[in-house]
Amino acid sequence: MSEPSAPDQPGGITYASAGVDVEAGDRAVELMKESVRRATRPEVLGGLGGFAGMFDASALTSYRRPVLATSTDGVGTKVAIARALDRHDTIGFDLVGMVVDDIVVCGAEPLFMTDYLACGSVVPERVAAIVSGIAAACEQARVALVGGETAEHPGLLGPDEYDVAGAATGVVEHDDVLGPQRVEPGDVVLGLASSGLHSNGYSLVRRVVAHAGWELDRHVEELGRTLGEELLEPTRVYSADLLDLVRTHGVTVHALSHVTGGGLAANLARVLPPSVHARLDRGCWTPPPVFGLVGRLGAVPREDLERTLNLGIGFAAVVPADAVDPAVAHLESRGIATRVIGEVFDASIADDAVGPLVRGAKGVDGGSVALVGDHRTA
Repeated sequence: MSEPSAPDQPGGITYASAGVDVEAGDRAVELMKESVRRATRPEVLGGLGGFAGMFDASALTSYRRPVLATSTDGVGTKVAIARALDRHDTIGFDLVGMVVDDIVVCGAEPLFMTDYLACGSVVPERVAAIVSGIAAACEQARVALVGGETAEHPGLLGPDEYDVAGAATGVVEHDDVLGPQRVEPGDVVLGLASSGLHSNGYSLVRRVVAHAGWELDRHVEELGRTLGEELLEPTRVYSADLLDLVRTHGVTVHALSHVTGGGLAANLARVLPPSVHARLDRGCWTPPPVFGLVGRLGAVPREDLERTLNLGIGFAAVVPADAVDPAVAHLESRGIATRVIGEVFDASIADDAVGPLVRGAKGVDGGSVALVGDHRTA
């Protein structure tokens, strides 16, 4: 068998010549150190750079029956907008929000998070900007960023391409788990305002923008800023405010729903028992202008918009009627516009008396949700 020919490169093939710059990775770590250091909790052991993040679990001994909750997610094709605008410090809020706000749905307190960044080429300043955004969002959510990984994949990703993902773990007392088992007919559904598109439906949004031939630097009067600025608006991170709501004396919360892929109706149905319907009135809120813009530019049917985008409601809370006023007051005091958007009914009510129903999504044998009426105009 003949020997392979020698590489043309003098001195042979190195890791650097293969496209991986270890020194650039080290520089990125140095740039992100300070921001990551602020995203911590007293239970965290060790510092940045260990093989594993460590968390002192003795804090859980105060629980009678601690239940761990975990979630993992990414931010989808929103990264294409960040790349196009060359702005990378906000995408971290999208990542953290997508992960920790799923955990708080069951009433759990997110404790720690790790992130994973894959890129075609390590640009230290860009990596540091992404991770600094993740750390800032973790700090806001009171979650420790205990570790992460930046992987350089030359040949698989282009030099400016990257994707980011994360995972988090939280804890809740077994008796305090929120969900369908608590929901009852007569409960009221509250809608918590989103900050915009959040991180779902960007494949649809980007397709609509491309179809319309609009550039990201185009100023859009009804948005009050450029299209790119609107599309890059970071996801609102709700977890800390919702945890405080759940723990507020005199406020009872039966269920929470994070409005992500699938839209409001399908995600609310996931946290309802099969024995109930929820009827939501579109006339209770006005979607921000960006949703109407996407609908018009792409002639997107309302049904498709509603099962793809949040349409202005980023979270739903199901509470008993006597908890509505204090719950709304608490959330409004945190800067989250909140309104009553619907009510829960016994499933024995005829379907046509409630409205067209969206049933449990993502494999969940849950309840049903009807969206009725038309949205208010601004």
